[in-house]
Amino acid sequence: MAADPFGALGDPTRRRILELLAGTERTVGELVAALGRISQPAVSQHLAVLRDAGLVRVRAEGTRRFHAVDDAAVAAAGDWLARLVDPFAQPLDALATEVARGRRARAGAQSPGVEARRAR
Repeated sequence: MAADPFGALGDPTRRRILELLAGTERTVGELVAALGRISQPAVSQHLAVLRDAGLVRVRAEGTRRFHAVDDAAVAAAGDWLARLVDPFAQPLDALATEVARGRRARAGAQSPGVEARRAR
């Protein structure tokens, strides 16, 4: 069973690793160099937590392992968080779109130019 992604995100080093992996793949050695004062075993442990949480995927190429953000898992977590910020935003946006569509339809039906064009 996968670990909780939000628990994995609770550590600032793991959040930094995700930032470094955003949009690219990196090896553990590249992450160690980018993070500075964190040892290779510590980075590997952080990556294991992120993998267990489903936030990072690994691709093997020969003897090298490339780590990358699992975009779908991160997007799912972001979607869940977005619902907490404004749970009514999406339904209200849809309602506003339908109201505007109805107003345009009524305005078009009342416009004499529309009737003249239809008669042609």
